[in-house]
Amino acid sequence: MNDAQSKPTSDKKSYRLILFIVIGLAAFSSIVKELRQAHAFIAELAQTVSCWSDVIVPTASARTPIKVVTVKTRLDDSVVQPQNRSADFRWSGAVAPGQTVEIKGINGDIRAEAATGNEVHVTAKKTSRRSDVDSVQIKVVQHASGVTICALYPNESGDLGDCESGSDRPRNNSATVDLKNNDVRVDFIVQVPARVSFTGKTINGDVAVDGLSGNVVSKTINGSIKISTTGYAQAATINGEISARLGDGNWSAPLEFKTLNGEINLELPANVSADVDAETLNGQINSDFPITVTTFKERKRVRGRIGVGGRELHLKTLNGSINLRVAG
Repeated sequence: MNDAQSKPTSDKKSYRLILFIVIGLAAFSSIVKELRQAHAFIAELAQTVSCWSDVIVPTASARTPIKVVTVKTRLDDSVVQPQNRSADFRWSGAVAPGQTVEIKGINGDIRAEAATGNEVHVTAKKTSRRSDVDSVQIKVVQHASGVTICALYPNESGDLGDCESGSDRPRNNSATVDLKNNDVRVDFIVQVPARVSFTGKTINGDVAVDGLSGNVVSKTINGSIKISTTGYAQAATINGEISARLGDGNWSAPLEFKTLNGEINLELPANVSADVDAETLNGQINSDFPITVTTFKERKRVRGRIGVGGRELHLKTLNGSINLRVAG
């Protein structure tokens, strides 16, 4: 009798153990799948910005606090503190409608606003705690497509390199810029004439574009991006939120908005038509627009069509929600 009673009990324990193993394997499989998705996404985003980010020493972080080093003099043992240093650079020039103003920074914010006339006005403010502000040079290159203005930092060999239009990074003779030993910060303020496009790229800094009427391209790594234009735009960052308000829904090439750590908030015209591919890992996808869905995975991955479609719109983040709104 005891043997008969113990056998069902043993069977139940076996079934429970098997059930726990199955559940565990399913959970593990889900985790592995999410990790693979995250790895693929990170690799994709890294490819988007790697050509811009590899000009600096990977271990250097310009946003980390700088330790103040005290130096005692031989005469009176008094403490000497580093002093703040600053210098301004200014440039003005004509850029025709349809051309582009391109700003390339490394350490510092970029802010663009509408100009009152037909000339571009650029102010670059250089500041530092310990480095010589003159070690960083501002170079202006005018070309057939408009003007490119770069903040050139010395590389490990002391060379400044070149300022190239259209390139995804400033050239420093294939060497890296050592921000660990150069704390100069360059903040740009740019006034952009009507119907002139704007491109702003930095590494450690925010990009803010307000009230323009041309198309906008913006990239950073450690910083947020905010865009307001009656044209169209695209943006990429790693550590920061993206907020963009577009007035033109008639773009031709695919538009991409990508970040790793941050929300994506995109406002589009009410009559826009686009094929949307939106994806997040830790967040939700919300839309004011009716979307004819072809792929839907728990509000984490949405593929579908707004209106009649036809224009590609790619939205991706890892940690954050994606919000598609109708521009009011």
